[in-house]
Amino acid sequence: MNFAPLPTVDVASVPADALVLDVRENDEWAAGHVEGALHVPMSDFVARFGEVTEAVADGRRAYVMCRVGGRSAQVTQYLVQQGIDAVNIDGGMLAWEGAGRPMTTDHGAAPVVL
Repeated sequence: MNFAPLPTVDVASVPADALVLDVRENDEWAAGHVEGALHVPMSDFVARFGEVTEAVADGRRAYVMCRVGGRSAQVTQYLVQQGIDAVNIDGGMLAWEGAGRPMTTDHGAAPVVL
């Protein structure tokens, strides 16, 4: 079998208005996330797949994020197989934080990456 390489971008290449799909679990999300990101934990992904297809219905690219890039790579591969324009964010939230990209929380505390 011949697999195409997984589409991947670095954090600096993610547009400010991008659709970021965060597949981390709830505790990770609560600690810190990209403002405006769509949060669909990998553990709920199949059940909530409709939310993802709705978000990309206008042809937007999904930038898939987890902590370091492993879970998001699996989700990106699945999305691409479904014909969705998706790319994996290399290095995940750790790289995002390291690059000084903006983060937020839902509870007003300083955002951190768990």
